[in-house]
Amino acid sequence: MSVMRGLTIILTGSDPERFHSALSIAAAHAATGAETRIFLEGRAVTLLADVSPAPGDADQHASGLPTLAEIRRESTHLGVRLIACQGGMALAGLTIDQLGPGVEAGGLVSLMTSLGEDRLVTL
Repeated sequence: MSVMRGLTIILTGSDPERFHSALSIAAAHAATGAETRIFLEGRAVTLLADVSPAPGDADQHASGLPTLAEIRRESTHLGVRLIACQGGMALAGLTIDQLGPGVEAGGLVSLMTSLGEDRLVTL
């Protein structure tokens, strides 16, 4: 049996719907047992600090789909790594301890040099 390639998603904006999509894609990929990570670039890191309900959460819940907070918990439970851009944290005035459990700090150079055979998706 072949091992599935890893997946790295770069989230480039602070839109909660895009974050929800990134988490959904990542969770599906991680469920296969493959390495999966999301790099939140620039102001996207603010999505990690926001604990309030996201726009669209009520519709998600009413449709039987996970809210943003729920899909975040599910994806990290499946092993999705969340990486916060160090420059984005500085720009937003955030520290790593404000971004929730399990979030790592990183930069684009280290991300790019560690891609290996990962698929790369930008949202």
